[in-house]
Amino acid sequence: MSTILLAAIVGIPFAWHLGITAFVYYDAGRVGLEPAGKWAAIAFAIPLFGFFIYLFERSELDYEPESDPYRDNNFNIHPSRADDAPLPSRGDDRMGPDDLEDPNGSGSEGER
Repeated sequence: MSTILLAAIVGIPFAWHLGITAFVYYDAGRVGLEPAGKWAAIAFAIPLFGFFIYLFERSELDYEPESDPYRDNNFNIHPSRADDAPLPSRGDDRMGPDDLEDPNGSGSEGER
């Protein structure tokens, strides 16, 4: 294999990787994800996926509760499903240990 081809196959992806790492270091310091070195190390140690981890963490900085339509647990229900009965919640209606029967169907221990 020629040296130029080998340099291109290894060098171009490595240059992209270093460029992404440098961008993460610069951008983390700019947007306030501290320490920026930690995010650059993550982006360098975990190629490509580390960059996406950084992007997901960066997107959490822009969360505004006032603009979140689900902040009060309100869900949009399609009008065709509005008259459906709600599912039972896991509240007080759950069975306790005293409500369970034995595997053979009897409720008392004296019958065994």
